[in-house]
Amino acid sequence: MAPVGEMVLGLPDVRLRPFVDRYIGYRERADVPLVRRESAGVFVVLILGWGAPLDVTDPRSAERGATNVDSFVAGTFDGWCATRTMGVGEGVELLLAPLTARRLLGLPLSELTNRAVGVGQLPGRWLDQLRGRLAEAAGWPERFALLDRVLADRLAASPPVDTRLDWAWRWLVAGGGQEGVGALADELGWSRRHLASRFRKDVGLPPKMVARLLRFQQAYAALADVGATIGAGAGAGAGPPTDAGRSAAGAGSAGATRAVDWAEVAARCGYYDQSHLIRDFHEFAGATPAALLAARSMAG
Repeated sequence: MAPVGEMVLGLPDVRLRPFVDRYIGYRERADVPLVRRESAGVFVVLILGWGAPLDVTDPRSAERGATNVDSFVAGTFDGWCATRTMGVGEGVELLLAPLTARRLLGLPLSELTNRAVGVGQLPGRWLDQLRGRLAEAAGWPERFALLDRVLADRLAASPPVDTRLDWAWRWLVAGGGQEGVGALADELGWSRRHLASRFRKDVGLPPKMVARLLRFQQAYAALADVGATIGAGAGAGAGPPTDAGRSAAGAGSAGATRAVDWAEVAARCGYYDQSHLIRDFHEFAGATPAALLAARSMAG
């Protein structure tokens, strides 16, 4: 049985938009255990919830996860993890760039690398207190306004990150992870060892891994475009899609995914070849891109 719920998007105050692009409010009911596989990424996930608890597990190490929590922070991850919940979950989700999370949380991201931590275990317990205030708010507009105030105050009170590190992060992001780390070190006038040390401390991962994950994130996002192209081709000349048409497309998705030129997708996203693309999907998402695309088609 599919989960039933709602999702509300909130736009942060203009002062926060360089740091937070959106708030995601959600309410979801799962009458049977709901398990999701979450891909790796160079971002920090912040969940502030007040409903059914969930478990976060990393198949590589049980110590990295969190059990029976409704609110948690997950640092930058270089492998996929899974979440499991049942009941009615409600809360707000934020996806934060690492250096923004570094300022908001007030601790080196190396302490959160490949870990999910309940907010009650973090210094100051301000996130735990914020969770309670969000739960008591009258509705989503009031919750988003509260987030605006609290996050703006936290950023105003925190020292800015090193401008050279900020520039390095933006340089990698702008290049989609396709530029060489050696060239980045040369631009900064840093040794590769010093660059790696700074990234491990404040981003949570070394720059080579950051570049790999940025390429992967670009390829993962491209699955939506690939799926849309397949759907358009399958429905050409057939008029607007219907529910029955979507079901039929899902049933035939295995054949459709075989027609995808994954080598072209790999080249477009900066991979050396198709095998490197598939390797990263196995490592960072736990499945091949074709399998993920087929699963999306079956779901909807």
